[in-house]
Amino acid sequence: MSHVRIEKPGLHTSVIVLDRPERMNSLAFELAMPLHEAIEEVAADSDTWCVVLTGTGRGFCSGADTQGTEPPPDIEGMTLTRIATRSMTILSDLVPALRRMPQPVICAVNGAAIGGGMCLTLGADVRIAAESAYFRAAGINNGLTATELGVSFLLPRAIGSSRAFEIMLSGRDVSAQEAAEIGLVSKTVPDAELMDAALALADQINGWSTQGVQLTKRMIWAGLETGSLDAAIEMEKHTQLFVRLTTQNFEEATRARKEGRKPEFKD
Repeated sequence: MSHVRIEKPGLHTSVIVLDRPERMNSLAFELAMPLHEAIEEVAADSDTWCVVLTGTGRGFCSGADTQGTEPPPDIEGMTLTRIATRSMTILSDLVPALRRMPQPVICAVNGAAIGGGMCLTLGADVRIAAESAYFRAAGINNGLTATELGVSFLLPRAIGSSRAFEIMLSGRDVSAQEAAEIGLVSKTVPDAELMDAALALADQINGWSTQGVQLTKRMIWAGLETGSLDAAIEMEKHTQLFVRLTTQNFEEATRARKEGRKPEFKD
């Protein structure tokens, strides 16, 4: 039985569910491998315009599994150092895989997001947290570094370097309320309303041009790594011009506004 499932509760939205609640959806290979497969499958689905990533039970993802787990695949005959490299490559590519998805990814953080689980939320484009959720960069608590899966790049950009340093070095828990206050999540909602809130946002996003939305996601991520304002503007103007000249979206938006209706973008 797979510990990751894909649901399609509404038009053009797919939900990727981490489903190993008895282990708080830890990033064991039993979950990480099917998660890779689910990300790849949904990314290739042209009928999916928006993605929600969430978990079951009281944890979104508890990071490294401290109990016995299966080894990574295809390691027969490998030395320990090569096995370690393969293991970290599999886990570390989860965040870039989310980023590579053409669709916006909304992370509905249903509970504890610890260690690699916290990092996984940062691979999403938008984060909404249940009131019971909390975050912890737990590597430091386990005598390791707090830096893994891209958190040293993503967290300072999300909340600023001073807060990122303090959270990662202290190993303390960040409540959902604090996460909203510092910009780690967009908002918090009561636990029972989490999926409704995530799906409502997905529906709102799906009302816009699919091409416009997907290129906006690309540009925001690219902007995080762009070295200057001039370089960002250079990328933006070509992207905007591309959509303007290759679709009738602008004309449709103008017509819809005049006619008092929602636009129907055909891209």
